[in-house]
Amino acid sequence: MSVLITVRTGIIAAVPDDDILRSTLRDQWHLVPAEISALPGGLLSHGWDVTAGGERFVARLADHACRLPVEAGLAAAEHLRGTGIEAGEPVRTLAGGLTAETPVGAMAVLRRAPGRTLDGRDPIDQQFWGDRLGAVHRRLQGFHHGGLRRWNLLDPEAPHLAIQPWLRPAVTEAVTAMTRLTVTDRLTYGVLHGDPAPEIFLVDPATGRAGLLDCGASGTGPLLYDVAAAVVYAGGPDTAAELVDGYLAAGPVDRGELHAALPVLLRFRWAVQADWSARKLVRGERDGTREALERAREALAETSGAA
Repeated sequence: MSVLITVRTGIIAAVPDDDILRSTLRDQWHLVPAEISALPGGLLSHGWDVTAGGERFVARLADHACRLPVEAGLAAAEHLRGTGIEAGEPVRTLAGGLTAETPVGAMAVLRRAPGRTLDGRDPIDQQFWGDRLGAVHRRLQGFHHGGLRRWNLLDPEAPHLAIQPWLRPAVTEAVTAMTRLTVTDRLTYGVLHGDPAPEIFLVDPATGRAGLLDCGASGTGPLLYDVAAAVVYAGGPDTAAELVDGYLAAGPVDRGELHAALPVLLRFRWAVQADWSARKLVRGERDGTREALERAREALAETSGAA
């Protein structure tokens, strides 16, 4: 249910204070948390692990403008559960809605699937990670929802890209390469997770079954965008071999397409991170944002001119 930033309105919501989070859970879901802890990872949404009434839940928050894509992700999670994939179960509000509006964004709650989150640098966990991402892509083929947004590239003319002199040229180059790829190559399209961080995926030690906390199906586009995002989270191509192998064994993208197109998608994902970081800096959000922008600058510089 993370929000795909490649739609130009996809902006992460502000972090609510504890009172807003607790009051929203109480008033909209009748949940009285005994414990709340922030979930790590995820480029594009805020999440919390919530214990209430002896059960564990995941609460997610996205920008107001992304409410429909969030609800598409919740519907996708329900669809995946119907196909046998372990996924968080969306919990409707007391009024019957999938999301609730708060002063800082749209909130959703899911009943947590069993298991521990994955370690993105562990080779065995990478196999689970790639396998589940591939299975999600395959099982969501044919899934439709009115909230799914179509693939839409970043805007190289966006005003926030003026915050650093290197930023607009780097984003423009990444978008140009991505446009050329989508025009000249046949890519596999489908429903995207949007932000498949390892912390989104689970493995249950008791059963050996793997699943995911929630589904970020916010749009449709080249499935390799999700693979590129996962490879970035894993530390890059040199440390993501098991992840890629797991994906190829389970997903609908073949090896030839992956190896031909992944470098362009990786550069585009880094451009997404640069764009996201610049947006946050313009809004005055400093916590870790400059470091994220610098990592994107270094990665984009290393891949400049790649086909």
